[in-house]
Amino acid sequence: MSYQTFAQVYDAIMDDSLYEKWLSFVKQQVATKDQKILELACGTGALAVTLKQAGFDVTGLDLSENMLTLANERAINAGVKLPLIEGDMLDLSEIGTYDVVTCFSDSICYMPDEAAVGKVFNEVANLLPAEGQFLFDVHSVYQMDEVFPGYMYNDASQEISFLWQSYEGEVPHSIEHDLTFFVYDEELDSYERFDECHKERTYPLEQYLQLLKQAGFSQVKVSGEFGTQEVTDQTTRWFFTCSKK
Repeated sequence: MSYQTFAQVYDAIMDDSLYEKWLSFVKQQVATKDQKILELACGTGALAVTLKQAGFDVTGLDLSENMLTLANERAINAGVKLPLIEGDMLDLSEIGTYDVVTCFSDSICYMPDEAAVGKVFNEVANLLPAEGQFLFDVHSVYQMDEVFPGYMYNDASQEISFLWQSYEGEVPHSIEHDLTFFVYDEELDSYERFDECHKERTYPLEQYLQLLKQAGFSQVKVSGEFGTQEVTDQTTRWFFTCSKK
């Protein structure tokens, strides 16, 4: 899949309005814009560019070279300078220190197991200074167990059509998203099909809190709906604001 096609596919399944909501959450939690922010799993850079345009000092990190290529192109088109790092959030030992680390769009839920989640928390804690902040979100157990199973969504335009179906995963509180894309190729005058399976997993809130405590985060606040609501039994996404002593 070409970079241009990949950008079409990725943007097709993302709700652009979410980036402004994540920006609003960061503004709520980060006191000054001169603090250095590391955005984990920055993907094609949509949120990083949004943060940069709002005046934040942001660096993006992603495991995928292809994603970073698209993020760089997006930053150039937006007229902003966006430092980018190709790296794995399971090993942040060689990238320096930052005042704030973010990890949104339920990227933590792509970790394969609880040990990997704990490893990420430890890596983040190790690169943050005292009073440094870690901001992230994850799907709630309610979202995974009650909302996602059986979810279906289809969308179509002249350039791209996609089918999205979600199924219960093999382990507790997990889900599998089957995505099928049909992307129009002008040269061939036909549609090319691409298939992906995304696997996500979450844990009870108490497990996240325990893992954060073990990593050294002494102050943890959990909220719902981008920090605007209290957590209830039907909260679909948990937002965490964590700091060290």
